[in-house]
Amino acid sequence: MNDPLQVQAYAAADFAASDQALVECIEQLLQQSGERLGAGDCLVDLGCGPGNISERLARHWPTCQVVAVDAAPQMIAAAESNRRRAGIARERLRYVLSPLPWHGLQSRASLIVSNSLLHHLHDPQKLWSGLRLLAGRRCLVVHRDLRRPPSALALDQLCERYVADAPEVLQRDYRASLQAAFTLEEVRAQLRDAQLAHLQVRELEDRYLEIHGWITGCQAGLDQSSA
Repeated sequence: MNDPLQVQAYAAADFAASDQALVECIEQLLQQSGERLGAGDCLVDLGCGPGNISERLARHWPTCQVVAVDAAPQMIAAAESNRRRAGIARERLRYVLSPLPWHGLQSRASLIVSNSLLHHLHDPQKLWSGLRLLAGRRCLVVHRDLRRPPSALALDQLCERYVADAPEVLQRDYRASLQAAFTLEEVRAQLRDAQLAHLQVRELEDRYLEIHGWITGCQAGLDQSSA
C-alpha cells in the first residue's frame, strides 16, 4: 500500500480504539502466562503502516526496543514523521523498509504482532515462516486481521456499518480487504502447513480473526534441547 492518497487516508483515520484493544490483548496474554516484557526484549510490528501500533508498543513498554517493518516506502516515511512528532527516540523505535519474510532480527524477538497484514499477502506463508525466523527462545505472537464475510450480502452490510461515512479511498480499500481476507479454517490450514498448529485462532466480533500463542524452542528456529 504505497499510493500517497491511501497513505494519507490511513494516517489520518482514527483507529485508536482497535489499536489500544490490541495492546490490551497483548498485556492480558502476558499476564495469563506469567510473563513480562522489559529491558533487553525486542518487539516486532510487521506491516506497521504509519506506525500507530508501533508507537503504542513503544509507550506501553518503554524499556523495550520496537522494530517495525513495512514494504511500502510511503508508509515508512509517514511512520518516521509520526515518530519524530511523538518525540520517540530512534533507538527505542526503529522503522525498516522491507518485504516479508524479513531476516534482519533472527531469533531475537520476544513479541511479534501484526494488524491487518495477512490479507495483503499473496503468499500467507511469508508471514508464518517469518515468525519462525524472528522469534526468540520464548516469543508471544499476536496477529489480528479481517475475516472474509460468508456472502455478498454480508459484505455489503459490513461496508455499510463501518465505512459508509469514510473517505472513498477507505471505502474501496475496506471492501477489497474483506474480499481478500481469509476464513478461520483457511488460517488454521495455513498454520498447519507452517507447523504452527498450536497457535490459537478465534473469531472476534463480526469481522475479525485473532491468532495468538507462544513460539518456543525448535519452533523458533532453535534446538529444542536448549529451550
